[in-house]
Amino acid sequence: MSSNWSNWSGFVRAEPKLIASPADAGELGDLVRTAPGPVRVVGAGHSFTPLVKSEGTILSLERLEGLVSHDAEKHQARVRTGTRLGPLMHILQGIGQGLPNMGDIDRQAIGGALGTATHGSGPTLGAYHTQLETVQIVDGLGKLRDFRRAGDQEMIHAIGVALGAFGVMTEVTLNNIPTYRLRRRKWVLPIADMLREFETMMAAHRSAEFYYIPFSGYAQFIASDLSDAAPTPRPPEADEAGLRTLRRLRTALAWLPSLRGRLIRSAVAKFPAEDYVQDWLNVYASDRQTKFNEMEYHLPFEAGPKALAGIIELTEKHFPEVYFPMEVRTVAPDEFWLSPFYRRPTCSIAIHHDAANDPLPFMRAAEPIFRKYSGRPHWGKMHSLKAAELKKLYPRWDDAMAVRRDIDPQNRLVSPYMAGLFGIEPSPSGSER
Repeated sequence: MSSNWSNWSGFVRAEPKLIASPADAGELGDLVRTAPGPVRVVGAGHSFTPLVKSEGTILSLERLEGLVSHDAEKHQARVRTGTRLGPLMHILQGIGQGLPNMGDIDRQAIGGALGTATHGSGPTLGAYHTQLETVQIVDGLGKLRDFRRAGDQEMIHAIGVALGAFGVMTEVTLNNIPTYRLRRRKWVLPIADMLREFETMMAAHRSAEFYYIPFSGYAQFIASDLSDAAPTPRPPEADEAGLRTLRRLRTALAWLPSLRGRLIRSAVAKFPAEDYVQDWLNVYASDRQTKFNEMEYHLPFEAGPKALAGIIELTEKHFPEVYFPMEVRTVAPDEFWLSPFYRRPTCSIAIHHDAANDPLPFMRAAEPIFRKYSGRPHWGKMHSLKAAELKKLYPRWDDAMAVRRDIDPQNRLVSPYMAGLFGIEPSPSGSER
């Protein structure tokens, strides 16, 4: 049936001819073949770029969810790609397995998280797609195809970060680890100290990240390490209350920025430290209620401090309306052709803007700073790059495009936005012209 669609933040909207939720891979294949093109697939709508936007068909995989099978000895689990990360955590915990790492949002579908190279933080920990052992897709002709790391490793590397354009992922086998506990600590330190000790602090923990609160002069550092200790209570989340306070200060004291800065610095400096131990699934995710739009760039690890310093200076000189914290993480290198972490240790910097405000002036001003340091954009977060710029950032770009043409020879999965990313011209029906 026809309907309107929007992403989580409301920034990306579409009016497709058809929105459908296939019940199985066979029905999905029929829709890929016959539905009005272009055909795009949606997970949870947590991307901020127009990856899903289509005037043809949007396919939701919400009915393709749950555990298919698991191997207790190898710590592998085969799951349907419409499975949301929140339920997936509990499924895995129930079979004695854990995801090696996670981001701080658990609302995404695993298919969408894989397809956009979603990640957590840790210098030795890869993004979700590095866990792939097998991938099942419906290709652009509606045919079911299976690939295994043993024998099909090149294909796994080609299609693991797929942007919904290298076929539609239906089932994947993930290489997990035995269930585990983490000790999570959080404390505040001056941003100048954080930037000076960046490499040491980010490398000192299994997982480390920090947030910079604009106009505060302080960073909130978060460290997570494996622990055998008994669980202790997780402190109540204060992030949403903190955001409300920062928004009120911005709005009420727009006419007096010096007072606003003093109040923010005073409040952040008094943030209480945290230290607790919990099972992995009770540590990573936070409840994000305030809607925002986001840009995230992935930089060479050593470029992180200089790039962040530039973003902070830009924000505090020219964008007083911004109050969302900036998030800084690290990601291990991998071999996936369209992974932003391809063959380089990475520092990821994410900037956010309240969804009630136009994000484009801020994002457009920040993007040149990220690009100055050879940044690769997060596929699901705001950026302006097209095929010509992207090709320079990805050594296996031409190889990836050749695989994509084989999987989707009629460009059924190519919308106008995707055509701009890939450097091809689609017809309204999704076929090349």
